[in-house]
Amino acid sequence: MLTLYYVPKTRSTRARWALEELGLPHRLVRLDPAAGDTKTAAHLARHPLHHVPVLETDDGTVFESAAICLHLAAGTPLLPADGTHERALVTQWIFFGITELEPLLSKLAGESNKPVRDQGRIDAIVRKLERPLRAIDAALFGHEWLVAERFTIADLIVGALLVWAHRLRLLADLPHAHALVDRVRDRPAFQRAMAD
Repeated sequence: MLTLYYVPKTRSTRARWALEELGLPHRLVRLDPAAGDTKTAAHLARHPLHHVPVLETDDGTVFESAAICLHLAAGTPLLPADGTHERALVTQWIFFGITELEPLLSKLAGESNKPVRDQGRIDAIVRKLERPLRAIDAALFGHEWLVAERFTIADLIVGALLVWAHRLRLLADLPHAHALVDRVRDRPAFQRAMAD
């Protein structure tokens, strides 16, 4: 049985969504960082930095949400066959989302949640996000999904980031990215992953 150690509304959601999307039997172990659940010796044995998510399998543990998603999707329709151009594109979009979007979204969320906001810093981060968000919007022009005209693990990872960008009010002028957010939020597996 697969076991996912997670904290709701974090990067854990991507791994939980992948489990739901694939219909894999699994057990969820919810951790509460405020209660010290992620600082225990047991969790340190799972993740060297005490982070989540961590997936426990029969063969051992895997951490990092994108790595977990790729591991779970291997050999399924969510991940094109190894060595194909479609597989390369899925990998491309995953890396693009994690390197070009996620760090900036995290910075923007952090700045926006400060008691005293520095509007200049917020505006600078928003400007840096414009190019990668527009690139995704352009890639989706005329397409429902990023690769192969079907939902893949790239849509799961990039889609989760776009949901975050939407919550930060960054998609107003990006109709194709916004449409992907709507398609993602309509998926029953996404709704189950966001249930708590």
